[in-house]
Amino acid sequence: MTNELFSPLSLRSGQVLKNRIAKAAMEENMAGDGQLPDEQLLSLYRRWATGGTGLLITGNVMVHAEALTGPAGVVLDESAPLEPFTEWARAGRAGGGAIWMQINHPGRQIQADMPGVVWGPSAVGVDLGRHSKRFGRPVAMTPEQIEATVNRYALTARRAEQAGFDGVEVHAAHGYLLSQFLSPLVNKRTDRWGGSLENRARMLLDVIRAIRAVVSPSFAVAVKLNSADFQRRGFDADDARQVIAMLEPLAVDLVELSGGSYESPAMTGRPTDARTQAREAYFLDLARDLVGGSPLPLMLTGGITRRETAETVLASGVSLVGMGTALAVTPDLPERWQEGREADRQLRPVTWKDKALASAASMALVRHQLRRIAKGRDPRPGTHPAFAVISEQRKQRRALRRYRAWLPTAQGTAAARRTS
Repeated sequence: MTNELFSPLSLRSGQVLKNRIAKAAMEENMAGDGQLPDEQLLSLYRRWATGGTGLLITGNVMVHAEALTGPAGVVLDESAPLEPFTEWARAGRAGGGAIWMQINHPGRQIQADMPGVVWGPSAVGVDLGRHSKRFGRPVAMTPEQIEATVNRYALTARRAEQAGFDGVEVHAAHGYLLSQFLSPLVNKRTDRWGGSLENRARMLLDVIRAIRAVVSPSFAVAVKLNSADFQRRGFDADDARQVIAMLEPLAVDLVELSGGSYESPAMTGRPTDARTQAREAYFLDLARDLVGGSPLPLMLTGGITRRETAETVLASGVSLVGMGTALAVTPDLPERWQEGREADRQLRPVTWKDKALASAASMALVRHQLRRIAKGRDPRPGTHPAFAVISEQRKQRRALRRYRAWLPTAQGTAAARRTS
């Protein structure tokens, strides 16, 4: 039976989503003082919550204060006060939908000018040609660091539940830490975390087990996984199929399929794989390959902007449609679909030839819309990419100064907790 767009979705945890439309995670990079959610993020999520989605998934929340994807990343660790997160959860549920927190560790994908640590499964840096120096040089994680990081994911998930979130999504896609462990191109280890796919998936599976051990059975646990990373001899659809099968016994509710990494940014609509280029639902071909044998419900994200496309995705057997950019431009798009209307605007396309710069510009354009929505304004999707990039760089510089000033205090607090 075809999944209906506005029919409820029941999950293994017992959670019921009111419809099949999710706001997929977009990295807002909008933390306030202390790397905490503030009124800007609350305002943004209230707007989405009242726009008709069944599920909101937050942008990256960092499990490790010393490892952020950007200087304005939100951190939820043992030292963070819970009240700002409680308010965030409340804002996200304002329209009767659910809100899940996406939790993440960037691993090696950390900008070179950031303080803190740059870790990876192996000492293999991000290869972006002439842009490679933008990222720090990673060191291979020790077994103790791997174990501590697994525990950080579990702690963040437990605190997310305490704050009132309905679930977490563990980010194991887009070239971040858990995706790096899965990738044979990045993971060159020869110990129990390297070599075979079973070994490369070990850290992800341990994270899920650790989370499930500390949260309620009714708390949703999802995983974001690459359907492929679009790099020759990299993580591919067959690997994704096997990892989904490994996740099934661990009480995972849902797997969101995406694709790409900083090195091959398919998730921004510029994949190197011709099958998925320049059209909506970038990863639908790969999802079709996976959905038939998947023991878990799948969510598909990537380029969906029209109801017809969303219905095509559901007709393929996918259980949940994820949208990011479309909701940055039209935050009430699900409500419009219910009323038989479509979005009346699209984000200005970035046609720059430099793949890395085009990807950064696309993300800057999206963030520009998010900030406008957060301030109670309407999105301005025609903004020139160069303007968005310059504006973003200014904000990131200010955020970096704040983060550099805050981190030593956070490190001191964490050290004091460990010795007390």
